[in-house]
Amino acid sequence: MHSSHEIVVVGGGLVGSSVACALSMAGRDVALIEATAPKGPPPPSFDERNLALAAASLNALEALGVLRHLATPPAPIRRIHISRAGDFGSVQLDARQHGREAFGGVVIARELGAALEARLAELSAIRRYRPLRFHGLHSGDEGVRIDTRSATPDLPSTLSARLLLACDGSDSPVRQALGIGVQRHDYQQTLIVHALRSDRPHQGRAWERFTDTGPLALLPRADGSHGVVCGVAGEQAEALLALPDAAWLAWLQQRFGGRAGRFLRCGARHAYPIIRTLAETLTAPRCVLLGNAAQTIHPIGAQGFNLGLRDALSLADALDGADDPGAPSVLADYRDRREEDRAQTLAFSDGLARFTAGSGFAHHLLRSAGLSVLGATTGAQAALVAGAMGFRGRVPRLARGQVA
Repeated sequence: MHSSHEIVVVGGGLVGSSVACALSMAGRDVALIEATAPKGPPPPSFDERNLALAAASLNALEALGVLRHLATPPAPIRRIHISRAGDFGSVQLDARQHGREAFGGVVIARELGAALEARLAELSAIRRYRPLRFHGLHSGDEGVRIDTRSATPDLPSTLSARLLLACDGSDSPVRQALGIGVQRHDYQQTLIVHALRSDRPHQGRAWERFTDTGPLALLPRADGSHGVVCGVAGEQAEALLALPDAAWLAWLQQRFGGRAGRFLRCGARHAYPIIRTLAETLTAPRCVLLGNAAQTIHPIGAQGFNLGLRDALSLADALDGADDPGAPSVLADYRDRREEDRAQTLAFSDGLARFTAGSGFAHHLLRSAGLSVLGATTGAQAALVAGAMGFRGRVPRLARGQVA
């Protein structure tokens, strides 16, 4: 069997589903290749991570019709407290001082995935092929042919498209088939995430605590608990995950301190290695890399999914009014749209991860001075706040809240 579409998206995770929604709502003929079966386990990205969605992301997901399907509304982040273990000074950000109700909101990745699934079901024009796996491609001047593999005989073995979008994760098979190289950096850290109950209500406050072995964030969740995002040294991860809950809570409390109250109980812990993976180019003839296929970054500052979503939204802007979605001029426009935001976000994420982990005396003095200045200067905070909320570079139309 063979099928033909204007745009084919490989990967039905958070970014792949989002871009499929945006392009279908813009009137494009979109097909989505998904490895998971309709009634099988969800994609790996629909997991228990606590996602801090920037204000720009919330604007876009509202405009895409996704937020209304969330089982639990996003928990607003109204205040942020930033500090570093062993350093003096801290930064306290209040959304009201920056003319906003909240900087963003916290959702569970699994619930966001379910909301995207519900929205995809409403957009009946999207053709979903599942379970189907990408196997290879052949690109030409007019389009690209995608080879696939499936155990289901009624699914196509090849598809053709004028534009192929790779949303298939950090180890992207599409990127490998295109021969696009990557730059990798292993931070030698593992991220441990879970829900946490303390004896003090969070009141919409997020905490970011930097340490020698990685960041520790407590995010406000809609159920009143905190979402813990804890970076630990990679060689310690297995032993820490094996600790009984009481011992883990004691270790976590000692590392964080008592600002958020006494830690009472935690949910199941999940671990993710932290490896930075950057594609050497975002496009190839008739192909675009989006989300983790384009860049997988350190979770410090909660920029990963937000950056990938802005990839998707910027592509929708670049395709607006284009007769040929895969034309070289369209892909060049997309690269231009992503240049400033992507470069600044990558520099922020990697620089902050390395600088805050440094343990030397010089690092201590510089960080302490920086925290003191940032904490006392509203003007210096403004650029940090705008970037954290997703408003840097050429802000996509949907991120500004304009209806698709």
